[in-house]
Amino acid sequence: MKRLAAVVLVLGSCAWAAAQAPPPMQNADALARALQQRYQTITDFSADFVHTYRGGVLRTQTSERGTVKVKKPGKMRWVYTAPEQKEFVSDGVKIYSHIPQDRQVLVSPMPADGDASTPALFLSGKGDIARDFTAAIVESPVAGAVGLKLTPKKAEAQYDYFVVATSQPLLQIRALATRDRQGGDSVITFMNLKENQGISDKEFAFRIPKGADVITNGAGN
Repeated sequence: MKRLAAVVLVLGSCAWAAAQAPPPMQNADALARALQQRYQTITDFSADFVHTYRGGVLRTQTSERGTVKVKKPGKMRWVYTAPEQKEFVSDGVKIYSHIPQDRQVLVSPMPADGDASTPALFLSGKGDIARDFTAAIVESPVAGAVGLKLTPKKAEAQYDYFVVATSQPLLQIRALATRDRQGGDSVITFMNLKENQGISDKEFAFRIPKGADVITNGAGN
């Protein structure tokens, strides 16, 4: 769960497709600014995703899939459907992490804007990649896209950097890759992306399942 929180409390300040797109660019700082500007025009989006993880201390390899919905400011719902069910929801105030088989719900506060330097939080309208990261052009984790490596200017406990894979010239996100502190590589690839659909706030309301233990900030309730 900690690894997923690092990715889902990860995923970056990414820009989605826009009607008028700039020409392809290979300057990292210019691409970071363009992504930030495009991303600010998106109020909500949904997509299917595949999440793969390789490496880490235990040298594990996993592949999972599910759906994601995001609405600014600060609302997210990540639903993993296979091979294991789990859910990560932010209502803009709190973040809920739920794995049904564990019969637990972990609850934590949404970080303040100035502390939101993980990729998923950027997707929900917090943070600024041009301000908070050092950018570099690298190989994309998926074919047919440009990779933008973003290294946090302030050291992060859960990851070293992440890479945004974006198609050009539309600046549509294709994937997000993260390198964690244990040397593991996590890649989330997006499909069937839809933006500015007017997603209802009701999609981000989380109800504590009956019989589940609630753990807030590491303390049982």
